[in-house]
Amino acid sequence: MNTILWISQALLAAAFLYSGLCKSIYSQQQLIAKGQTGVAGLPAALIRAIGISEVLGAAGILLPWCTRILPALTPITAICFAGVMLLAAPIHYRLKEPRNVATNIFLLLLAILVAWGRWNG
Repeated sequence: MNTILWISQALLAAAFLYSGLCKSIYSQQQLIAKGQTGVAGLPAALIRAIGISEVLGAAGILLPWCTRILPALTPITAICFAGVMLLAAPIHYRLKEPRNVATNIFLLLLAILVAWGRWNG
């Protein structure tokens, strides 16, 4: 089970690191062109703040458990990721983007698995 949890954490970290870096460096138009359509209409400062939060979350899903320094932050980060996906999926559904909705659901399930597995582990 530990291996499955580490793989899940690595997938979550990769997804949120990529998304966060994109939101931190690209313009709204570039993000939309890359498929991150959920940022449409948001202020640039909010997009950057979300990006920075996602990058920090990528660290928070791996480092606390790996270093054993405040390991409770790993399942807490997973719960936060699940919340983000719960908010993102309806946005992509309204935009008629089934692929993005499927990605949101996949990441939601991974986040729930990590939260459950690391909270109980």
